[in-house]
Amino acid sequence: MRPKPLSGFPEFLPSGRIVEQAVLDSLRETFELHGFASIETRAVETMDALTRKGEITKEVYVVRRLHAAEGESGDDLGLHFDLTVPFARYVLENAGHLVFPLRRYQIQKVWRGERPQEGRYREFTQADIDIVGENTLAAHHDIEVALVMLEALEALHTRFGVPPVVMHVNNRKLAEGFYRGLGVEDHMAVLQRVDKLDKIGPDAVRTLLVNEVGLSVADADKCLELATICTADTSFVERVRALGVEHPLLDEGLAALADVVAAASVAVPGRLVADLKIARGLDYYTGTVYETEMAGFESLGSICSGGRYDALASDGKRTWPGVGISVGVSRILVPLIAKGALTSSRSVPTCVLVAVDAEDTRGAAMATAARLRARGISCEVAPKADKFGKQIRYADRRGIPYVWFSDGSVKDIRSGEQVPADADTWFPPDADLRPLVAPRG
Repeated sequence: MRPKPLSGFPEFLPSGRIVEQAVLDSLRETFELHGFASIETRAVETMDALTRKGEITKEVYVVRRLHAAEGESGDDLGLHFDLTVPFARYVLENAGHLVFPLRRYQIQKVWRGERPQEGRYREFTQADIDIVGENTLAAHHDIEVALVMLEALEALHTRFGVPPVVMHVNNRKLAEGFYRGLGVEDHMAVLQRVDKLDKIGPDAVRTLLVNEVGLSVADADKCLELATICTADTSFVERVRALGVEHPLLDEGLAALADVVAAASVAVPGRLVADLKIARGLDYYTGTVYETEMAGFESLGSICSGGRYDALASDGKRTWPGVGISVGVSRILVPLIAKGALTSSRSVPTCVLVAVDAEDTRGAAMATAARLRARGISCEVAPKADKFGKQIRYADRRGIPYVWFSDGSVKDIRSGEQVPADADTWFPPDADLRPLVAPRG
């Protein structure tokens, strides 16, 4: 019986996987150019660690052993739902062997037990960058991680035609200082309601702020006015000041956000805006916060998010603050590949099919293939010594552009051109050496 697809666990055909690998390689290249070192953490964490920060218990997949021993706890491990929680544990366990500030990138699968929909999956790939210090971390790293991630995403746009992005940035100190300036004691309660603004609209948020948080209508309206401010330059500072709210933490947040926006307007003009409705629901963020939209796919929500956290981990004596951003690789690629908006030029890495005259000459064909591979040319030997016409059709079905014959000639099966060639010197055009990833059309 043919198996049914499992909802929320996307899988790619070979051509889609080529696209994904090219994107991951590009991200790695950019991250490593900026000195970020790769780590990989285990897939499971203790439930205590997974449920320590924020209300996320509903998202965790619990891991149980089918043949657990009698009396063995069955619910103490879960699959990680992001890469920040395992990274915090990793830093704490390995602090004595790490050099700070630590610059780390991590590309792995994560799992969330949420309702599958476009852009949201139960198993997906994330790519994170973080800079973590010991006890302190300079504020300029808030600017740096934003610029590195924007450079990485811009590379996907220029290399492969992935739609361009705009990063929306706020600062939790700005928001908290504003709310405290209004006399609000539970600033997290306000942040969590404002974070729903795009989903439920201003009227519904106003109702929540009044009925659930206890704000006056006037103060709720001020919070909504703050959330509507969005600028591509530092003019947001004066617009906030015009609201007439004062608090030292507000001053600190405004200055920090202005630094990020000013630097980005020079380095990546048009790719970052100050957006004061950005809140980020998780409570471990303490400063700059980031969310990113992809042009034409705004319905996906943020495809790249993160922020500053003053206490990634602590052993009671030392604290490790950090700042990081995570890009949802699957959130970007699954819709693009499914809609045919992004594709590879062929579904196999093979550039050359070495034809086989007869089974007793297969050894010679394999030797030719070895000579080509030694020079970095991906090739395979025909699976069967069919008539050459059938071998050419096989290459065509596989998307292989060239067929090599035992008489020392190579044929471009797209144009039909066949020329003499030496396996020790012939080289295909750069565009044919490996599959190319590009927008369809």
